[in-house]
Amino acid sequence: MEAVLSFLKVDNWVEFWWVMFGLFGQLMFSGRFIVQWIASEKARRSTVPLAFWYFSMAGGVILFTYAVYRADPVFILGQSLGLFIYSRNLFLIYRERRENAAG
Repeated sequence: MEAVLSFLKVDNWVEFWWVMFGLFGQLMFSGRFIVQWIASEKARRSTVPLAFWYFSMAGGVILFTYAVYRADPVFILGQSLGLFIYSRNLFLIYRERRENAAG
């Protein structure tokens, strides 16, 4: 097991789990493109499904948390802007759906 810690360049198991958490966030964040690609292939045109924004939000929150833990101001700033954009897009989508349902 020490080889795993050494490979990941971490000194202890707490750091190991933080790295695993960060990798999971990156997986969620990257998964959004697979979701978008599949939706576009099914629609036979470029489309951005609602799941894209959920994957973006989940990955962004996890990566933001990881960045705060790492105290990386560049990473924190980058994820902060993204989280604002993902939240805004979800708000706009739900507002449009609510308006369409009402009238």
